Amino acid sequence: MDYAKMRAIAADLGAYAERLEGAWSVEIGPSGPILAMMCPSKRHEGTVRRICKQLDAQLLTSHPDYICANGPEIEHPAIGRMRRPDAVVIPEAALDEEGLAVDATQVLATVEIVSPSNPNNDYAEKLADYPAMGIPHYMIVDPRTGTIEVHSEPCGGRYSRAEPYIFGDAVPFGPWTVETSEFRRYGKDG
Repeated sequence: MDYAKMRAIAADLGAYAERLEGAWSVEIGPSGPILAMMCPSKRHEGTVRRICKQLDAQLLTSHPDYICANGPEIEHPAIGRMRRPDAVVIPEAALDEEGLAVDATQVLATVEIVSPSNPNNDYAEKLADYPAMGIPHYMIVDPRTGTIEVHSEPCGGRYSRAEPYIFGDAVPFGPWTVETSEFRRYGKDG
């Protein structure tokens, strides 16, 4: 199926989801459009918020017209993918444009917080999609294990560099640093 047809199906699913209760996301993955209910935990959302605040503060200096946003879809029509990262570094002006998704060529970085129910989505599918979209930096934060992976240098549809970290580390992420000492694991106190 060509991307225009998949995009039309995704738009229909998005319109349908707006009539449903709860929070829903629409993505286009390797097998086509996906409608999924979003039920992120408080710890998931707390981690996203901490990362966005830290990156926003550093973006003022490194990329003054960019922000770290929670939620807009990103798309790359040439490869037929549309994803909704937990956090994305994009030009602030992109949020004022018409349409559903931000062009992936404008994205500097994506962040995913692994959910307990579908870790394969972040570790396999999005780990393949983001470098294919040309996104320079991808961080996977896993509250199940207290680990972090930073992927960079997209080349040939994959990241050629991967660096492991643990909660508590100051994590280099592109030109920024993410302090993880306040990140919390699922099912653990403190």
